[in-house]
Amino acid sequence: MIVFLLPSSGYDPTEAAVPWAALRDAGYDVRFATPDGRVALADRRLTETGFSWLSPWLMTRRAGLAAYGRLTEDPRFRAPLSYAKVDPACLTGLFVPGGHAQGMRTLLEDPAAQRLFARVFLLGLPVGAVCHGVLLAARAKDPTTGRSVLYGRRTTALTSLLELTAWNLTRMWLGRYYRTYATTVQAEVTAALADPAHFLAGPALPVRDTAARPGRGFTVRDGNYVSARWPGDCHRLAADYLALVRSYRHAPERGGGRP
Repeated sequence: MIVFLLPSSGYDPTEAAVPWAALRDAGYDVRFATPDGRVALADRRLTETGFSWLSPWLMTRRAGLAAYGRLTEDPRFRAPLSYAKVDPACLTGLFVPGGHAQGMRTLLEDPAAQRLFARVFLLGLPVGAVCHGVLLAARAKDPTTGRSVLYGRRTTALTSLLELTAWNLTRMWLGRYYRTYATTVQAEVTAALADPAHFLAGPALPVRDTAARPGRGFTVRDGNYVSARWPGDCHRLAADYLALVRSYRHAPERGGGRP
């Protein structure tokens, strides 16, 4: 069983649904967990409300919306667990999408979610995170060291360039929508690492990937962990996380794993 951790609301639909669809289409049992075990919907600004004249650039693309529509119809999505009810011993993987809306804080600041992420990460199970989801990894502590589980690992996340560009384009009418926290995601994640050089920002000019051209996306894999920056990386992230899950399944030293 692979669990996707969702906030109470406000996550990015592409970042959740595109990796989910890849796993489901490959036959894996994918479940969901939210703070209180209630159904969590994506950020409506990304699916419905839009961004005025910037909507063609900032709203969720057609493929992401189609995948999100499939996700919301899945019976497992309609019956999530709570974070506290997820048993790491029953998992074969964990995935954390991101998003900008304030609802994301119900995931990123939740102690139970942080402990669960740390436990699964340190067990060596396949873990994926994208955008603000990497903040959960940065805040998850190794109980033996007190440091982030990302200490000594390489990662990417939402870059300061992406975050601040979107904020500057929209702040006159959306205020701090694109600034979930005063500190940028890149700055907080980098501060949790053993070496600032372990944060990999990828190409300075990001290009959105597609199902047909996943190579346009950018991901970073380090051991049992793969990360990405934004929705434009999610087709590649979906393929890379699926490959990671499959490699864990066939690893003889772990006794395999079943979808």
